[in-house]
Amino acid sequence: MTTDVLKRLLLRDLDALRRELMAYEREADLWTCPPGIENSAGTLALHAAGNIQHFLGTHLAGTEYVRDREREFTGRGIPRSELVQEIERAKDAARLALDAFSTARLDEPLPIDVGGVRPQTGTFLMHLAAHLAYHLGQVDYHRRLVTGQGATVGAQAVAELMDG
Repeated sequence: MTTDVLKRLLLRDLDALRRELMAYEREADLWTCPPGIENSAGTLALHAAGNIQHFLGTHLAGTEYVRDREREFTGRGIPRSELVQEIERAKDAARLALDAFSTARLDEPLPIDVGGVRPQTGTFLMHLAAHLAYHLGQVDYHRRLVTGQGATVGAQAVAELMDG
């Protein structure tokens, strides 16, 4: 796998996350938590975008992003436009980190400990992509549950990976 493929995968899923948020007719529904559901779509979007900005931006690209993980999980009623801006910032962080990333770095240890371990950078980047896809699926399920809309937003379209 090349870092270009990984970048396309992350950008595709961040674009799909944006489409999911835009598919909610009522903005307030982004923050609804039905019984048995701990995280709203807004919470999941903040967390996914913050995670990418933190690990790719701060730790791999050297940006000045400072993560506020608590806000990711406690912020409520944040406007959809701000959530979309966070997703766009996450896309910028992914581009910045991976455009200048050498394939040789994939085998090197991640520059920070995560959960008490320091995995290979390539392994952790795959984890980041899987983490994003996991939360994207949760947002899709949340949207369908809260709005009653069963229509897809075209998340995870393989054709989107073909774009250079």
